[in-house]
Amino acid sequence: MPQSEIRRSEIAALAERVRRANYAKYLKTVRLIKVRGFANAQVTFDFPVTALVGPNGGGKSTVLGAAACAYKTIKPGTFFPKSSIGDNSMSEWSVSYEMIDKDLDPGGIVRRSSIFRQLRWVRGEVASRSVSYFGIRRTVPAGERPQFKKLMRPSYVHPAPLEDIPHEAAKEIEHILGRPVYGFQRTQVGSDESFHVGHNRGNQYSEFHFGAGESSIIRIVTNIERVPDSSLILIEEIENGLHPVATRRLVEYLISAAERRRIQAIFTTHSDEALSVLPQEAVWACLDGATQQGKLSIKTLRAISGKVDTALAVYTEDDFGRFVVEALLREFASDRFEQEEVHAVSGDGNAVKIHRNRLQDPSARHKSLCVIDGDSQQPEDKQAGVFRLPGAQPELQVFGDVYQHILNNIAILTVSMQLPPTKQDCVRKVLQEVSLTNRDPHVIFNEIGIRLGFIPEVVVKGAFVNLWIRDRESDFVPLVTYLKQQIDAFNGEQTPGSSGVPVSS
Repeated sequence: MPQSEIRRSEIAALAERVRRANYAKYLKTVRLIKVRGFANAQVTFDFPVTALVGPNGGGKSTVLGAAACAYKTIKPGTFFPKSSIGDNSMSEWSVSYEMIDKDLDPGGIVRRSSIFRQLRWVRGEVASRSVSYFGIRRTVPAGERPQFKKLMRPSYVHPAPLEDIPHEAAKEIEHILGRPVYGFQRTQVGSDESFHVGHNRGNQYSEFHFGAGESSIIRIVTNIERVPDSSLILIEEIENGLHPVATRRLVEYLISAAERRRIQAIFTTHSDEALSVLPQEAVWACLDGATQQGKLSIKTLRAISGKVDTALAVYTEDDFGRFVVEALLREFASDRFEQEEVHAVSGDGNAVKIHRNRLQDPSARHKSLCVIDGDSQQPEDKQAGVFRLPGAQPELQVFGDVYQHILNNIAILTVSMQLPPTKQDCVRKVLQEVSLTNRDPHVIFNEIGIRLGFIPEVVVKGAFVNLWIRDRESDFVPLVTYLKQQIDAFNGEQTPGSSGVPVSS
């Protein structure tokens, strides 16, 4: 994945701005007391750009709509209309809000609510804020939009002038799309719709000949550069019509706009690329009427919601834990490796919570297992399928254990890192230096790879982890035994009691 152009310092500064409430207007919290499938679910906006993820029907659009209805600009019926057919359960739907609004309270938190009562939405003293909503309709081709049909008539005379897309907006659009939009123009059609005209090699062409993603980017960026500072931007399925790289660049643009213009943006997505540049606290998952903070891959979301075809889902607290468990399975349960999926779920608390929720869900098709790090504050519970990796912080433990027996390990370690046996002394020297100078165990294997001639981190990590799990084979007996029993139970088989981990050939 290409490296993000957003620096960590920018991310940290924006998160700190939210923590210090340094905004004229900002939506801090949405609490879905009762609406659709949610009951007493809450989302806190701890970062000015927030992604809502989850399976179809999980509630992403519900949260997005609830956020929109915090302000006078958006009518609740836009997102939560009541039909005379089938909508008999909307009585007492309720959403509450906590927000910053310096106009209403210069130094405190403003609290408001939206309640559906007596066949209508009731909102008292609704706060004012500029809100822009970009729904799925933005990616409908211009030629299929009813409001543009009149432009196709030969007799039509357009009354409004063409104006250039503002320079700042054009520059941002070019960066996202990866090509120039110099000379592009826009004009007003009706009271609230714009139509665009492009230029290419001296030729002019209308939006009828734009790509859907191109039109979407131009509309979103042009709007954001025109709205007042501290506006709220809402985007449904941000990746719709976009290449994955353009999706990532669009999210980077939102972060940049949040820094420059103090905007707040909330979007729904099914794209891992859209999440790649965001910090953990900027991602909320919507799952079966509940909300959960923390970055989860789309594949992991499918597993959490039970939409997997494998026999067993294993949840770990981070990517290194996932790497260790997958290596463990390949080494000691290779015959069942294809029947499991391992998912990193951002934090030991999340891993345990998700696992226990799956155990209690009668509709869950697959078995579940949780593996936490050795330094986790969560209690181990082998009977309930919660296992702890041996030692303390995994990266440091793996490196330390292998390095402690370096005289015995140096030959196989050198070859496993795809180096010739003659490089053993060089490897030993690098490991000694790293053991003395490394300050962050999370990057220790990357550091070793760089010093040994830019060996990929995954190769170095694999060499160390494979040696480590073989040396500590007996420590993994309970975990591997439980894992095999769960897979066999899923398959309807009966597994005889095992006294140990089978030794791989």
